[in-house]
Amino acid sequence: MTSNIPNRLQKIRRELVEKKIDGIFISQAENRYYLSNFLGTAGYLLITGRDAVLATDFRYTAQAGIQSPEYRIFQITGNSLDWFVQLVAELKIKRLGFESGNITFAFHRKLYEAMNKAEAKLELIPVEATVESIRELKEPEEIELITKAADIADKAMEHIREIIHVGITEREVAWEIEKFMREKGSQSLPFEAIVASGPNAALPHHRPSGRRIGPCEPVVIDIGAKVGGYCSDLTRTIFIDKQDDAQFNQVYNTVLKAQLAAISMIHEGTNGVEADSAARVVITNAGFGQAFGHSLGHGVGLNGHEQPRLGPNSTDTLVSGMVFTIEPGIYLTGWGGVRIEDLVVLENGKIKVLSKAKK
Repeated sequence: MTSNIPNRLQKIRRELVEKKIDGIFISQAENRYYLSNFLGTAGYLLITGRDAVLATDFRYTAQAGIQSPEYRIFQITGNSLDWFVQLVAELKIKRLGFESGNITFAFHRKLYEAMNKAEAKLELIPVEATVESIRELKEPEEIELITKAADIADKAMEHIREIIHVGITEREVAWEIEKFMREKGSQSLPFEAIVASGPNAALPHHRPSGRRIGPCEPVVIDIGAKVGGYCSDLTRTIFIDKQDDAQFNQVYNTVLKAQLAAISMIHEGTNGVEADSAARVVITNAGFGQAFGHSLGHGVGLNGHEQPRLGPNSTDTLVSGMVFTIEPGIYLTGWGGVRIEDLVVLENGKIKVLSKAKK
Protein backbone atom coordinates (compact mmCIF):
# COMPACT_ATOMS: atom_id res chain seq x y z
CA MET A 1 0.00 0.00 0.00
CA THR A 2 3.08 2.24 -0.27
CA SER A 3 1.67 3.92 -3.38
CA ASN A 4 -1.02 5.58 -1.23
CA ILE A 5 1.44 7.30 1.11
CA PRO A 6 2.02 10.44 -1.03
CA ASN A 7 -1.73 11.04 -1.21
CA ARG A 8 -2.05 10.64 2.56
CA LEU A 9 0.81 13.03 3.16
CA GLN A 10 -0.90 15.56 0.93
CA LYS A 11 -4.03 15.30 3.07
CA ILE A 12 -2.02 15.79 6.26
CA ARG A 13 -0.32 18.86 4.79
CA ARG A 14 -3.71 20.39 4.05
CA GLU A 15 -4.51 19.87 7.75
CA LEU A 16 -1.33 21.73 8.70
CA VAL A 17 -2.48 24.75 6.73
CA GLU A 18 -5.97 24.60 8.20
CA LYS A 19 -4.66 24.31 11.76
CA LYS A 20 -2.01 26.99 11.18
CA ILE A 21 0.86 24.81 12.38
CA ASP A 22 4.28 24.28 10.81
CA GLY A 23 4.37 20.53 11.31
CA ILE A 24 2.89 17.56 13.12
CA PHE A 25 4.56 15.02 15.41
CA ILE A 26 3.07 11.54 14.93
CA SER A 27 3.50 9.10 17.81
CA GLN A 28 0.45 6.83 17.60
CA ALA A 29 1.41 3.43 16.13
CA GLU A 30 -1.45 2.95 13.68
CA ASN A 31 -1.21 6.55 12.48
CA ARG A 32 2.53 6.10 11.99
CA TYR A 33 1.92 3.02 9.85
CA TYR A 34 -0.92 4.67 7.93
CA LEU A 35 1.25 7.63 6.93
CA SER A 36 4.54 5.82 6.32
CA ASN A 37 3.97 2.07 5.83
CA PHE A 38 6.57 1.55 8.56
CA LEU A 39 5.94 -1.66 10.54
CA GLY A 40 8.51 -1.18 13.29
CA THR A 41 7.28 -0.93 16.86
CA ALA A 42 9.26 2.21 17.76
CA GLY A 43 9.53 5.51 15.96
CA TYR A 44 8.05 8.92 15.29
CA LEU A 45 7.08 10.92 12.22
CA LEU A 46 7.74 14.62 11.79
CA ILE A 47 5.82 16.02 8.85
CA THR A 48 5.95 19.60 7.59
CA GLY A 49 4.71 21.27 4.43
CA ARG A 50 7.85 20.13 2.59
CA ASP A 51 9.59 17.48 4.70
CA ALA A 52 8.78 14.03 6.02
CA VAL A 53 11.13 12.49 8.57
CA LEU A 54 10.89 9.09 10.25
CA ALA A 55 12.91 8.97 13.47
CA THR A 56 13.70 5.53 14.85
CA ASP A 57 16.54 3.66 16.52
CA PHE A 58 19.25 1.39 15.14
CA ARG A 59 17.03 -1.71 15.23
CA TYR A 60 14.72 -0.32 12.56
CA THR A 61 16.67 2.13 10.39
CA ALA A 62 17.31 -0.36 7.58
CA GLN A 63 13.72 -1.59 7.72
CA ALA A 64 12.41 1.98 7.67
CA GLY A 65 14.47 2.79 4.59
CA ILE A 66 12.83 -0.08 2.72
CA GLN A 67 9.27 0.39 3.93
CA SER A 68 9.13 4.19 3.92
CA PRO A 69 10.91 5.55 0.82
CA GLU A 70 8.97 8.83 1.02
CA TYR A 71 10.70 9.64 4.32
CA ARG A 72 14.15 10.74 5.36
CA ILE A 73 15.28 8.28 8.01
CA PHE A 74 16.79 9.81 11.14
CA GLN A 75 18.50 7.52 13.63
CA ILE A 76 17.72 8.12 17.30
CA THR A 77 20.67 7.49 19.63
CA GLY A 78 20.72 7.48 23.41
CA ASN A 79 17.85 8.12 25.81
CA SER A 80 17.75 11.91 25.61
CA LEU A 81 15.48 13.96 23.35
CA ASP A 82 18.36 15.84 21.75
CA TRP A 83 17.35 14.28 18.45
CA PHE A 84 13.94 15.95 18.73
CA VAL A 85 15.52 19.35 19.36
CA GLN A 86 17.86 18.84 16.41
CA LEU A 87 15.07 17.89 14.01
CA VAL A 88 12.81 20.75 15.03
CA ALA A 89 15.68 23.18 14.46
CA GLU A 90 16.60 21.64 11.09
CA LEU A 91 13.01 21.84 9.89
CA LYS A 92 12.57 25.38 11.25
CA ILE A 93 9.40 24.51 13.11
CA LYS A 94 7.91 27.12 15.42
CA ARG A 95 4.42 25.68 15.95
CA LEU A 96 4.31 21.89 16.18
CA GLY A 97 1.13 19.86 16.51
CA PHE A 98 1.26 16.71 18.64
CA GLU A 99 -1.24 13.90 19.14
CA SER A 100 -2.70 14.90 22.47
CA GLY A 101 -4.70 11.69 22.73
CA ASN A 102 -1.52 9.63 22.58
CA ILE A 103 1.32 11.63 24.15
CA THR A 104 1.58 11.07 27.91
CA PHE A 105 1.96 13.96 30.34
CA ALA A 106 5.44 12.68 31.26
CA PHE A 107 6.63 12.59 27.64
CA HIS A 108 5.12 16.00 26.96
CA ARG A 109 7.04 17.41 29.92
CA LYS A 110 10.29 15.87 28.65
CA LEU A 111 9.78 17.50 25.25
CA TYR A 112 9.42 20.88 26.89
CA GLU A 113 12.43 20.29 29.14
CA ALA A 114 14.58 19.33 26.16
CA MET A 115 13.53 22.45 24.24
CA ASN A 116 14.11 24.71 27.27
CA LYS A 117 17.54 23.22 27.86
CA ALA A 118 18.48 24.01 24.25
CA GLU A 119 16.88 27.46 24.58
CA ALA A 120 14.86 26.64 21.50
CA LYS A 121 11.60 28.43 20.80
CA LEU A 122 8.84 25.98 20.02
CA GLU A 123 5.11 26.06 20.67
CA LEU A 124 3.58 22.62 21.11
CA ILE A 125 -0.02 22.62 19.86
CA PRO A 126 -2.34 19.76 20.94
CA VAL A 127 -4.32 18.32 18.04
CA GLU A 128 -6.95 15.59 18.25
CA ALA A 129 -8.05 12.97 15.73
CA THR A 130 -6.25 14.67 12.83
CA VAL A 131 -5.00 11.46 11.22
CA GLU A 132 -7.98 9.48 12.49
CA SER A 133 -10.40 11.76 10.63
CA ILE A 134 -8.53 11.00 7.40
CA ARG A 135 -8.51 7.28 8.21
CA GLU A 136 -12.32 7.31 8.49
CA LEU A 137 -12.65 7.19 4.71
CA LYS A 138 -11.21 3.92 3.51
CA GLU A 139 -9.42 3.51 0.20
CA PRO A 140 -10.39 0.54 -2.02
CA GLU A 141 -7.25 -1.35 -1.01
CA GLU A 142 -8.12 -0.92 2.65
CA ILE A 143 -11.67 -2.19 2.12
CA GLU A 144 -10.26 -5.21 0.31
CA LEU A 145 -8.09 -6.10 3.31
CA ILE A 146 -10.96 -5.57 5.75
CA THR A 147 -13.17 -7.81 3.59
CA LYS A 148 -10.54 -10.56 3.71
CA ALA A 149 -10.38 -10.23 7.50
CA ALA A 150 -14.19 -10.41 7.67
CA ASP A 151 -14.15 -13.57 5.57
CA ILE A 152 -11.74 -15.27 7.98
CA ALA A 153 -13.96 -14.34 10.94
CA ASP A 154 -17.05 -15.64 9.09
CA LYS A 155 -15.35 -18.97 8.45
CA ALA A 156 -14.20 -19.16 12.08
CA MET A 157 -17.75 -18.59 13.30
CA GLU A 158 -19.11 -21.35 11.08
CA HIS A 159 -16.30 -23.64 12.25
CA ILE A 160 -17.09 -23.07 15.91
CA ARG A 161 -20.80 -23.72 15.31
CA GLU A 162 -19.87 -27.23 14.21
CA ILE A 163 -17.79 -28.10 17.28
CA ILE A 164 -19.34 -26.15 20.16
CA HIS A 165 -21.18 -28.42 22.59
CA VAL A 166 -22.45 -28.68 26.13
CA GLY A 167 -19.50 -29.12 28.49
CA ILE A 168 -16.85 -27.29 26.48
CA THR A 169 -15.33 -24.34 28.34
CA GLU A 170 -15.37 -20.74 27.18
CA ARG A 171 -11.56 -20.75 27.01
CA GLU A 172 -11.55 -23.86 24.85
CA VAL A 173 -13.96 -22.22 22.41
CA ALA A 174 -11.85 -19.05 22.33
CA TRP A 175 -8.69 -21.05 21.65
CA GLU A 176 -10.35 -23.02 18.83
CA ILE A 177 -11.40 -19.73 17.24
CA GLU A 178 -7.96 -18.12 17.55
CA LYS A 179 -6.19 -21.23 16.26
CA PHE A 180 -8.55 -21.49 13.28
CA MET A 181 -8.18 -17.83 12.31
CA ARG A 182 -4.39 -17.89 12.55
CA GLU A 183 -4.30 -21.01 10.38
CA LYS A 184 -6.53 -19.26 7.82
CA GLY A 185 -4.15 -16.32 7.51
CA SER A 186 -5.04 -13.88 10.28
CA GLN A 187 -2.27 -11.90 11.92
CA SER A 188 -2.37 -11.37 15.68
CA LEU A 189 -6.01 -10.90 16.64
CA PRO A 190 -7.23 -7.29 16.99
CA PHE A 191 -8.80 -8.17 20.35
CA GLU A 192 -9.19 -11.20 22.59
CA ALA A 193 -12.15 -13.29 21.49
CA ILE A 194 -15.23 -12.86 23.68
CA VAL A 195 -16.95 -16.12 24.57
CA ALA A 196 -19.65 -15.48 27.16
CA SER A 197 -22.03 -18.26 28.15
CA GLY A 198 -25.12 -18.33 30.35
CA PRO A 199 -25.09 -15.49 32.93
CA ASN A 200 -21.70 -14.35 31.59
CA ALA A 201 -23.45 -13.34 28.36
CA ALA A 202 -24.96 -10.43 30.29
CA LEU A 203 -21.45 -8.93 30.41
CA PRO A 204 -20.83 -7.24 27.03
CA HIS A 205 -17.02 -7.58 27.23
CA HIS A 206 -16.67 -10.78 29.28
CA ARG A 207 -13.28 -12.48 29.11
CA PRO A 208 -13.39 -16.23 28.38
CA SER A 209 -13.22 -18.26 31.58
CA GLY A 210 -13.08 -21.90 32.59
CA ARG A 211 -16.87 -22.02 32.83
CA ARG A 212 -18.36 -24.98 31.01
CA ILE A 213 -21.18 -24.17 28.63
CA GLY A 214 -24.45 -25.64 29.80
CA PRO A 215 -27.60 -26.72 27.96
CA CYS A 216 -30.35 -24.26 27.07
CA GLU A 217 -28.33 -21.05 27.49
CA PRO A 218 -27.13 -18.25 25.24
CA VAL A 219 -23.48 -18.01 24.18
CA VAL A 220 -22.27 -14.65 22.85
CA ILE A 221 -19.20 -14.99 20.60
CA ASP A 222 -17.45 -11.78 19.48
CA ILE A 223 -14.38 -12.22 17.28
CA GLY A 224 -12.15 -10.40 14.81
CA ALA A 225 -9.35 -11.24 12.41
CA LYS A 226 -6.57 -9.07 10.98
CA VAL A 227 -5.15 -9.04 7.44
CA GLY A 228 -2.48 -6.61 6.27
CA GLY A 229 -2.93 -4.69 9.51
CA TYR A 230 -6.69 -4.25 8.97
CA CYS A 231 -9.29 -5.66 11.34
CA SER A 232 -12.72 -7.22 11.22
CA ASP A 233 -15.37 -7.54 13.95
CA LEU A 234 -18.22 -10.06 14.16
CA THR A 235 -20.63 -11.20 16.86
CA ARG A 236 -23.13 -14.02 16.83
CA THR A 237 -25.22 -15.48 19.67
CA ILE A 238 -25.75 -19.22 19.79
CA PHE A 239 -28.30 -21.09 21.89
CA ILE A 240 -27.03 -24.56 22.76
CA ASP A 241 -29.14 -27.72 22.71
CA LYS A 242 -32.62 -26.22 22.48
CA GLN A 243 -34.07 -23.79 19.95
CA ASP A 244 -37.62 -23.18 21.21
CA ASP A 245 -36.86 -21.35 24.45
CA ALA A 246 -39.46 -18.56 24.70
CA GLN A 247 -37.26 -16.00 26.46
CA PHE A 248 -34.30 -16.55 24.19
CA ASN A 249 -36.49 -16.29 21.10
CA GLN A 250 -38.06 -13.05 22.31
CA VAL A 251 -34.71 -11.42 23.13
CA TYR A 252 -32.95 -12.72 20.02
CA ASN A 253 -35.71 -11.69 17.64
CA THR A 254 -35.86 -8.22 19.20
CA VAL A 255 -32.10 -7.73 18.72
CA LEU A 256 -32.25 -9.04 15.16
CA LYS A 257 -35.19 -6.77 14.33
CA ALA A 258 -33.30 -3.80 15.77
CA GLN A 259 -30.19 -4.59 13.76
CA LEU A 260 -32.10 -5.00 10.51
CA ALA A 261 -33.97 -1.75 11.15
CA ALA A 262 -30.66 0.12 11.41
CA ILE A 263 -29.16 -1.59 8.37
CA SER A 264 -32.20 -0.77 6.25
CA MET A 265 -32.28 2.94 7.09
CA ILE A 266 -28.60 3.92 7.00
CA HIS A 267 -27.51 5.75 3.88
CA GLU A 268 -25.17 8.55 2.83
CA GLY A 269 -25.75 11.47 5.19
CA THR A 270 -27.28 9.50 8.07
CA ASN A 271 -25.68 10.61 11.32
CA GLY A 272 -24.54 8.39 14.16
CA VAL A 273 -27.40 9.43 16.45
CA GLU A 274 -30.05 8.61 13.84
CA ALA A 275 -28.52 5.20 13.16
CA ASP A 276 -28.39 4.35 16.85
CA SER A 277 -31.96 5.55 17.37
CA ALA A 278 -33.31 3.31 14.60
CA ALA A 279 -32.19 0.23 16.52
CA ARG A 280 -32.74 1.58 20.02
CA VAL A 281 -36.41 2.40 19.47
CA VAL A 282 -37.10 -1.23 18.51
CA ILE A 283 -35.45 -2.52 21.68
CA THR A 284 -37.13 0.12 23.85
CA ASN A 285 -40.57 -0.60 22.41
CA ALA A 286 -40.08 -4.28 23.24
CA GLY A 287 -39.49 -3.36 26.88
CA PHE A 288 -35.70 -3.86 26.95
CA GLY A 289 -34.53 -0.25 26.67
CA GLN A 290 -32.52 -0.31 29.91
CA ALA A 291 -30.80 -3.53 28.82
CA PHE A 292 -29.14 -1.95 25.75
CA GLY A 293 -26.43 0.04 27.44
CA HIS A 294 -23.82 0.53 24.75
CA SER A 295 -23.74 2.33 21.43
CA LEU A 296 -24.89 0.78 18.17
CA GLY A 297 -21.51 0.64 16.46
CA HIS A 298 -18.04 1.94 15.73
CA GLY A 299 -15.59 2.27 12.89
CA VAL A 300 -13.16 -0.54 12.04
CA GLY A 301 -9.86 -0.31 10.20
CA LEU A 302 -6.29 -0.39 11.50
CA ASN A 303 -7.92 -0.40 14.94
CA GLY A 304 -10.76 -2.63 16.01
CA HIS A 305 -12.50 0.47 17.39
CA GLU A 306 -12.09 3.80 15.61
CA GLN A 307 -14.12 6.56 13.99
CA PRO A 308 -16.95 6.92 13.11
CA ARG A 309 -19.11 6.35 16.18
CA LEU A 310 -22.77 5.34 16.04
CA GLY A 311 -24.43 6.19 19.33
CA PRO A 312 -26.65 8.61 21.26
CA ASN A 313 -23.78 11.10 21.64
CA SER A 314 -22.20 10.71 18.22
CA THR A 315 -21.18 13.78 16.23
CA ASP A 316 -20.32 11.80 13.08
CA THR A 317 -22.12 11.77 9.74
CA LEU A 318 -21.88 8.54 7.76
CA VAL A 319 -20.55 8.84 4.22
CA SER A 320 -19.34 6.50 1.50
CA GLY A 321 -16.01 4.91 2.26
CA MET A 322 -16.68 4.42 5.96
CA VAL A 323 -16.50 0.92 7.45
CA PHE A 324 -18.32 0.33 10.73
CA THR A 325 -20.23 -2.19 12.83
CA ILE A 326 -23.94 -2.47 13.59
CA GLU A 327 -24.24 -4.37 16.88
CA PRO A 328 -27.31 -3.90 19.08
CA GLY A 329 -27.59 -6.07 22.17
CA ILE A 330 -29.77 -6.91 25.15
CA TYR A 331 -28.17 -7.97 28.45
CA LEU A 332 -30.21 -9.39 31.34
CA THR A 333 -28.37 -9.89 34.62
CA GLY A 334 -28.61 -13.47 35.91
CA TRP A 335 -29.88 -14.85 32.60
CA GLY A 336 -27.49 -13.81 29.85
CA GLY A 337 -27.61 -11.72 26.72
CA VAL A 338 -27.79 -11.49 22.96
CA ARG A 339 -25.67 -9.40 20.61
CA ILE A 340 -25.65 -9.56 16.82
CA GLU A 341 -22.89 -7.67 15.03
CA ASP A 342 -22.23 -7.20 11.33
CA LEU A 343 -19.40 -5.30 9.68
CA VAL A 344 -20.63 -3.01 6.90
CA VAL A 345 -19.27 -0.48 4.43
CA LEU A 346 -21.06 2.52 2.96
CA GLU A 347 -20.57 2.16 -0.78
CA ASN A 348 -22.10 4.51 -3.35
CA GLY A 349 -24.33 5.90 -0.63
CA LYS A 350 -25.75 2.51 0.43
CA ILE A 351 -24.97 -0.11 3.03
CA LYS A 352 -23.08 -3.21 1.95
CA VAL A 353 -22.87 -5.93 4.60
CA LEU A 354 -19.44 -7.56 4.71
CA SER A 355 -20.27 -10.15 7.38
CA LYS A 356 -21.66 -13.36 5.90
CA ALA A 357 -21.88 -15.70 8.90
CA LYS A 358 -25.42 -16.95 9.35
CA LYS A 359 -27.54 -15.50 12.13
